[in-house]
Amino acid sequence: MSQKHGNLSINSENIFPIIKKWLYSDHDIFMRELISNGCDAITKLKKLEIMGEYTFPDDFESKIQIIVNPEEKTLKIIDNGLGMTADEVEEYINQIAFSGATDFLEKYKDKTNEDQIIGHFGLGFYSAFMVADEVHIDSLSYKEGAAAVHWECDGGTEYDMKEGDKETVGTEITLFLNEDCLEFANEYRAREVIKKYCSFMPTNIYLEKANAEPEYETILPEEKTDKDTVIETIIEEAKTEEKENENGEKEIVEISPRTEKLKILKRPVPLNETHPLWTKHPNDCSDEDYKKFYRDVFQDFKEPLFWIHLNMDYPFNLKGILYFPKINTEYDSIEGTIKLYNNQVFIADNIKEVIPEFLMLLKGVIDCPDLPLNVSRSALQNDGFVKKISDYISKKVADKLSGMCKTDKESYEKYWDDISPFIKFGCLKDEKFCEKMTNFILFKNLDDKYLTLPECLETPEKEETEQKDEVDVEVVDEDTKSEDDGEEEAPKKIIYYVTDVQQQSQYINMFKEEGMDAVILTHNIDQAFISHLEQKNEGIRFQRIDADLTDSLKEETADDDEELKATTDTLTKLFRKALGKDSLEVKVEKLKNENISSMVTLSEDTRRMQDMMRMYNMYGMDPNMMPSNETLILNANNQLVQYIFNHKDSEHVPMFCEQLYDLAMISHAPLAPEAMTKFVARSNEIMMLLTK
Repeated sequence: MSQKHGNLSINSENIFPIIKKWLYSDHDIFMRELISNGCDAITKLKKLEIMGEYTFPDDFESKIQIIVNPEEKTLKIIDNGLGMTADEVEEYINQIAFSGATDFLEKYKDKTNEDQIIGHFGLGFYSAFMVADEVHIDSLSYKEGAAAVHWECDGGTEYDMKEGDKETVGTEITLFLNEDCLEFANEYRAREVIKKYCSFMPTNIYLEKANAEPEYETILPEEKTDKDTVIETIIEEAKTEEKENENGEKEIVEISPRTEKLKILKRPVPLNETHPLWTKHPNDCSDEDYKKFYRDVFQDFKEPLFWIHLNMDYPFNLKGILYFPKINTEYDSIEGTIKLYNNQVFIADNIKEVIPEFLMLLKGVIDCPDLPLNVSRSALQNDGFVKKISDYISKKVADKLSGMCKTDKESYEKYWDDISPFIKFGCLKDEKFCEKMTNFILFKNLDDKYLTLPECLETPEKEETEQKDEVDVEVVDEDTKSEDDGEEEAPKKIIYYVTDVQQQSQYINMFKEEGMDAVILTHNIDQAFISHLEQKNEGIRFQRIDADLTDSLKEETADDDEELKATTDTLTKLFRKALGKDSLEVKVEKLKNENISSMVTLSEDTRRMQDMMRMYNMYGMDPNMMPSNETLILNANNQLVQYIFNHKDSEHVPMFCEQLYDLAMISHAPLAPEAMTKFVARSNEIMMLLTK
């Protein structure tokens, strides 16, 4: 082939500033692109061999070689794939796969953003010019009688191409690195980038440093292969020692036999795993395989709780493994990593178009060759197909979890506390996921027993008679009710809950004494979650255990109990005056437990509004400035309350009123620092009365 000097087939003065601006966000991605191109070339050659159009040499080993040379500031990527002829270099390299940069920019300027603009063209090779001032290609095609080709370009629009001297089939790309990118000629930096992007590419990748001192290892003769270069044979003679035998006679005894070892050039070790775990069938993978893969990929030495192996060929090709790590208590501290691959080529972490948002709390890998990627392989083109993949992943996770709850509830319960924030977040974010999982959400009750939502709604047999006319568990469709039919809204089934087992212990004890139950919701996602459940199931109402005083805790009294009304009026005036709270709402009830003197209740709606204001800091308002709607409950059956009523004119009654109020508040919420200081001082003063 005669030497050829020409211009690249583009109309712009220089295509490379465009490539450098729009092609990739991270310069180190050039390594992935060039290595991936080499893998593609090898894969194509293997297919030709299968079709009988090519025969590999006897000692053929498909591989990619990376050679760094810090002295010459170069980096070589060498593959033994199908190579290129001069015509193919002309087609695939010189014409840059599109008619012209000017036409291209004009065509797409109004249809896409800068990050997507290159996505329609095969420009992976040209990523080399992001880090190199000059690039050389030496290639020899697999085709019979093909001549080697040498091509070089300095980053402008001109190139030189002539017959080369490469003797083996494949392609060698040499990058003459620019001053800003000399880091890539460093062996350790190159290894880091290869590990990042190419850990699971389907062809062995080897890294070496040019002119490095040779390294050696020793092997047994039977371990030698034809590819080993033997430097020398090392013989260790047998070792003997004089010892005394059973008869007391001395004799020479061999303590180690004669050994023979071979000193060889150190065998190259690939940097990648060509058959990652997700490419295998789940039946061929052991628990230890999954755990080891998790440790190696995520550098997390805490064992995952369990995992889901995705393996789908139709209607699209998708494989992967999702791990459920042990989730931290605080929701905000949960961090996951889902690595996205395309034909074992790393694309990016946590691409939101493919991975449902709630799944990003997990760790795992997903490989989908069918994804419509742009040329940088790091941004997805808009495609409804992507949404289908996302929905499929969400469905598989829901199927796994619901199946576990049905068939292995013991394990499901064991994992629940760790995975519940993830599942609840998924229900908040994904409607279909919520529909599948609603009946498999677990609630821990006061006896530490796990109940599903349907089980929480079941009416205990002993209460069926008295409650059958009061409770409607069915979901009410408000849209089907006539505005004129005059029907009252169906009563809701109330599920009581606890947010702090210690703080609300008084209420818990009262519930247990009456055989009542509540569920424990201590995570900060729970408030949003129960509101979501109420919206989805209109016949359900969640109410904190201290939001109101249920009839089950009180003695029955007549509506016209004049004595109780008089007691209420008197105690209301006493407590309002003693506390300086003219608007304080006071109720006097006859509680079944006479040992309880006072309680505070706060309506569920008020509490939720305050929580929401705290969470979102709404309008800079102080949630405590909002009307509290708190109610002080006094027990008419308690001796302390009776003493205050009967000694209303005593000088100590105001102090006792304050004390009962603070005792009620302590079982409801922590006292403010100033109030706690007063409570302690007052407690001391009350005890001093006993010494007089």
